[in-house]
Amino acid sequence: MSPEKAPTSNRRMSLSPLPKGRIDAAWLIATWFGCGLSPVAPGTAGSLAGLAIAIALNLAYGFTPLTFLVLAAILAVPGVWAATVIERREGIEDPGKVVVDEVIGQWVTIAGAPVLNWKTWLLAFVLFRALDVWKPPPARQFERLPGGWGIVADDVMSGIYGALAIFVIGRLHLI
Repeated sequence: MSPEKAPTSNRRMSLSPLPKGRIDAAWLIATWFGCGLSPVAPGTAGSLAGLAIAIALNLAYGFTPLTFLVLAAILAVPGVWAATVIERREGIEDPGKVVVDEVIGQWVTIAGAPVLNWKTWLLAFVLFRALDVWKPPPARQFERLPGGWGIVADDVMSGIYGALAIFVIGRLHLI
């Protein structure tokens, strides 16, 4: 049998017509433009990228904490889609290269800051990373949601915890 006539019954169905490893919109969004390819701590690289973008948007355009909550909500739609596509394409649950969820969670955490300065940027980063690793309930349970929903939802929950923590710390005038 010629290679062109190989049976198709063994082929895996995918949401994307592109073969594994190709760069397309889903890959760009899910890996946050390649940040997820970091050989060390790709989640941290994604969070740092989200933080860097937030700082740049704040300095250039005066974006407020609430603006980052809106941006996180907007990014969640393509983020869930892209995470689902890459998860199916890779054939494994929650591939490490998918870091759009870290960007979303980082922006949710920033949304709780009473002001935006170097202390709150640093605190938001540390809080989100700690909570994303720890995954207090129900964040860990959200990982069980199907596809990109589970990939993104646990980070949103960790971001909500981070936002609440940074808000309380700000109200206590500790930052």
